[in-house]
Amino acid sequence: MLSETCMETIVEKENMHRALKKVRSNKGAPGVDGITTDELPAHLQTHWPAIKSKLLDGTYKPGPIKGFRIPKPQGGERLLGIPNTQDRLIQQSVQQHLTQLWDGSFSEHSYGFRPGRSNLDAIRAAKAFVLEGKTWVVDIDIEAFFDQVNHDRLMSLIAKDVHDKRLMRYLGQTLRADMLLDGQRIKRTAGTPQGGPLSPLLANLYLDALDKELEIRGLSFCRYADDLVIYVTSERSAERVLGSVTAWIEKHLKLKVSASKSGTGRPWDRDFLGYNIDEQGNGQLSGKTVKKYRKRVRELWSARQSLTSAELVAQWGRYIRGWYEYFRWVEDDFKRLSQWTRRHMRKCFWQRWHSREGRMRKLRGLGIASRQLARVSFHDGAWRAARHPVMQQAMSLRMMRRWGLWTPQDFASAPC
Repeated sequence: MLSETCMETIVEKENMHRALKKVRSNKGAPGVDGITTDELPAHLQTHWPAIKSKLLDGTYKPGPIKGFRIPKPQGGERLLGIPNTQDRLIQQSVQQHLTQLWDGSFSEHSYGFRPGRSNLDAIRAAKAFVLEGKTWVVDIDIEAFFDQVNHDRLMSLIAKDVHDKRLMRYLGQTLRADMLLDGQRIKRTAGTPQGGPLSPLLANLYLDALDKELEIRGLSFCRYADDLVIYVTSERSAERVLGSVTAWIEKHLKLKVSASKSGTGRPWDRDFLGYNIDEQGNGQLSGKTVKKYRKRVRELWSARQSLTSAELVAQWGRYIRGWYEYFRWVEDDFKRLSQWTRRHMRKCFWQRWHSREGRMRKLRGLGIASRQLARVSFHDGAWRAARHPVMQQAMSLRMMRRWGLWTPQDFASAPC
């Protein structure tokens, strides 16, 4: 239980410094007020005394959040809500404090957004269940979970441990903060929008009752945020568990399970966190993951972008490092995917060199002799040119690594 002075602990200097460092490292887009993470320290230098005073006397009110929609890989859209950077800082400081209170009581089968846990831990646990012979999976998709969380139920869960009225008021106002979306100010009565530091922790708190129910039933499961899979030994058991767990979620959590996206099947046919797992416990990238990766490569290596070569490389680096960290369990899949990626990179540069003269000049600058240039057809399409031996020599694997044009295979083969 937190003491009555928990707000004093939240605004304590060390906790706030740690929160500021985290918010700045996460970067992210500015909220409604337009203040960026780089501008935040200067803003706080002027306004922090007043902000702190309001937090301590219980009069602080979060600003509206900026809503926008992003496409989901499976179709449809996901609604994100971005708080102002000042509010992200306060949310982060509260999240750090409440994590210390709640995380130790969360289920061992919950892996998402928890200290010392990752998606790879969830995949390893799923692999262990499959190797135990539980080769049928129940895949439960909670429809628009982050938009549908019941505020009254969530606040009652928080109130079991938090007795500081100032913090309770702040959390309630944060949950109900208006959203600016498509030029309109929208009142919110449900949900904990993705985009703020508190949302994942509150989601885990809300779904902890589900974890405990599954444990009581003796089921083998993995939950990563709102992604839930349950492993059983037969198709009949899978269908029975799907029906009973769906009914429990809708009755006790006041959430809707998507009938079209939930289902049963084999682990090698059902996607969990972007992976499939075969009967021997081997993982591979799911078809949806590969499709999404290829789409992103085409976007990031489109020659139509008005970016310098250095900006293209930096943009790619930000994406591929995060992608590799998430999917590094399946290095056997990387060779073929990396060869295809390098060809797209070469194609992009070929197109950016524009004319025949420009391409010849660039190739000479990359060490290609005149007799070799005579073998190049400058009338071929860019995709075919990207595979030409001369282009592969000019933009060799060694050269591309030196430029920072890394692929998943490069990360996998790099020395630790």
